[in-house]
Amino acid sequence: MTEATGGAKGPDELRQQIERTRNELGDTVEELAGKADVKGRARARAADLRDKAGAMTVQLRSSAAQAGHTVQDKATHTGPRPVRNVVRVGMRHPRPVLVAGAAAGVAVVAVEVVRRRQQQRGHRWC
Repeated sequence: MTEATGGAKGPDELRQQIERTRNELGDTVEELAGKADVKGRARARAADLRDKAGAMTVQLRSSAAQAGHTVQDKATHTGPRPVRNVVRVGMRHPRPVLVAGAAAGVAVVAVEVVRRRQQQRGHRWC
C-alpha cells in the first residue's frame, strides 16, 4: 500500500509502482510517436480511403447490375407482343441490332450533312 504522500511502504511496492510507471510511459511514448509519424498516418488514411472506394465500387456495380436487370425485365415483359418479340430477339442476337443502330446513325448524319450543304448553296431539297 502507498502512504498518503504517495510513497511506497516497501521495496516490492516500489518495484510495482516503477513497473506501472514504465508501462504508462511506454504507452505515452507510443501515442506521441504515432502522432508524430505523419507519413504513417497518411498511409493509414490512404488505405482506409482505398477500402471505402473499393466498397463503393462494388456497391455501385451491384446497383447498376440490378438496374440493368430491372430494365431488361421491363423491356421483355411490357409493351405490345411484337415489341417484346423484337426485344427478345435483339437480346439473343445483339450484333445485328448494333449494326442496324450504327447504320441508322450513319444515315442520320449523312442526311444532315447533305441538308446543310444544300442550305449553304441556297437550295432546298425538301
